[in-house]
Amino acid sequence: MSSSPADNGMLNQNLLAVIRKQRLQDFFFHKITMLFSLVVLFALIGIIISLLINSWPAFQKFGLPFIWTVEWDVRNQEFGALIAIYGTVVTSVIALLIAVPLAFGIALFLTETCPLMLRRPLGTAIELLAAVPSIIYGMFGLFVFAPLFADYGQPALQSTLGQMPIIGLLFGGSMNGIGILTAGIVLAFMVLPFIAAVMRDVFEIVPPILRESAYGIGCTTWEVVRNIVLPYTQKGVIGGIMLGLGRALGETMAVTFVIGNSQRLRESLFAPGSSIASTLANEFGEADDFQLATLFALGLLLFVITFFVLGAAKILIIRGDKAKGSKT
Repeated sequence: MSSSPADNGMLNQNLLAVIRKQRLQDFFFHKITMLFSLVVLFALIGIIISLLINSWPAFQKFGLPFIWTVEWDVRNQEFGALIAIYGTVVTSVIALLIAVPLAFGIALFLTETCPLMLRRPLGTAIELLAAVPSIIYGMFGLFVFAPLFADYGQPALQSTLGQMPIIGLLFGGSMNGIGILTAGIVLAFMVLPFIAAVMRDVFEIVPPILRESAYGIGCTTWEVVRNIVLPYTQKGVIGGIMLGLGRALGETMAVTFVIGNSQRLRESLFAPGSSIASTLANEFGEADDFQLATLFALGLLLFVITFFVLGAAKILIIRGDKAKGSKT
């Protein structure tokens, strides 16, 4: 049965109406998603501008030497950022040195060798650790971990590593359980579940056929991880580590509880110190106008440090991709 020209015309009109509707929907969808992206960009630009404006009096008085000046004298209005930067960087590095190997081992166990009946309970337990508020970690560090660390951990470190040349200076001084090393260990507790959860998730996306092929030619579990899993998930692993580092750099309450909050620079990791976040938390409420400008300057420096860390991670990923491309 042949259709009439009127029916064909009606069909074409309906088809054109559907096409116009779809184009209109695509147009609005594109503009709305672009608006969401621009909101994030404008918010970031607004934060940067706000930090620059509010920190300008401090940089106008002290200049770039503010970054490497040790002095922090509230009474005489002499301020420097080196103590806070040192505490922030050192505690974050300590946290990563402890957390990354542990997280890698946890993720490797959950994805490669863990019995099936234990994978879900253990994975859920790791994710629940990430949901614990930071102040709980701080209270645990101050009231539980610090006394135990002072009685058992610090004496053991001082009698072993403290007797070694050069690095022995890092483990000298009084042993009261509070200090930069304690803050780094507590931070390791905090970032461990984040890094482990991300590593576990990226390890699970490796196609099973790749693992099975490697095992089929006689590879051991470690060889499969080193030659198959890690190259395939390199970006995700670096992303998980950077996520943990970002959490460690900006952590406030837990560090404030256990770092000691001392504005003095010492070589020992047992000594109390200060970080950018803990300095902001302790002094923001009672700061006058000029001291408030120096605190904004510290916030700007923390932003810059985080930016360079993320930039370094991006460079590592790009170099890894180029290296893999040159081998193929």
